[in-house]
Amino acid sequence: MDFANEDDRIPPRMTPAVRGVIALSVAVFFLQLTLVGAPDMLRWLAYSGSTVASQPWTVITYMLVHAGMWHLVSNLWLLFVFGPRVEHALGTRRFVAYYIWCGLGGWVAHATFAARGGYLLGASAAVLGVLLAYAVRWPDDEVQVFPLFITMKVRWLVVVLGVVNLLFGLSTTAATSGVAYLAHVGGFAAGALFLYFGTVPEIERMRQRVSAIPDEPDEPPRAIPQPPARTRERTSTADDAVARSNAALVRQPRPTRSAPLTSRVGQRKTEELNLVLDKISRLGLDSLTLEERRLLEEMSKELRDR
Repeated sequence: MDFANEDDRIPPRMTPAVRGVIALSVAVFFLQLTLVGAPDMLRWLAYSGSTVASQPWTVITYMLVHAGMWHLVSNLWLLFVFGPRVEHALGTRRFVAYYIWCGLGGWVAHATFAARGGYLLGASAAVLGVLLAYAVRWPDDEVQVFPLFITMKVRWLVVVLGVVNLLFGLSTTAATSGVAYLAHVGGFAAGALFLYFGTVPEIERMRQRVSAIPDEPDEPPRAIPQPPARTRERTSTADDAVARSNAALVRQPRPTRSAPLTSRVGQRKTEELNLVLDKISRLGLDSLTLEERRLLEEMSKELRDR
């Protein structure tokens, strides 16, 4: 499983999920000692093979109930030391899913291999799963083991705890010791499965994000269609003026520099008319100014009189 947050060199003091688990565990333990009483809390929240059919929630809530002060303090202390950094690296949602998964692994191992009877309670399986995740991510971090006051790397602490719990769980005295050793082993095993196979959905999501752009089909280039010709309103006067002017331009010889003044004036009017006709061709008759309309009418009248 990929750790989402790589900027984890400075461990956070507390994170939301760890704070919530600690608060709920302390609140339940307070109710055990005061208002409700331990027997009722065990009956409602702890797991028992004889009542699981009517109380299925106990496969999860058993993690909130503890047998005594030392049981509570030891679990919450490990969670306080190792949990925030793991949650910071995984993200709160994934951490909660991982924590519950490890707790369910402890329940499965206890229900499958341990002798029936009594209650399963305590967060040890889930907390040991958190310790395993810490050892996978920061195996060379050193911790001081209480009450031995020796320093060892986290990886070796996990190995020692795993081997000890497995040996005691398989021993003949496990049933009478009152400690769910095999549930602890189940927490380790569930955590290992989650950490190993949890990389698959992360890789799939990454592949979806960086998936290749679909190839464009090889099609021959298509000609860009020409825009339709501008429609313009034509009047009989404009059509007649355009036709007569074009005919007159064809008939008229090109004036020279030595042409008389009247010829030069006619040439200027012809050029102006050409500009007006070009404007009509491009923008339509409505685009003409008052002077251009006057020129068009004048030239049209002149052509009709010829």
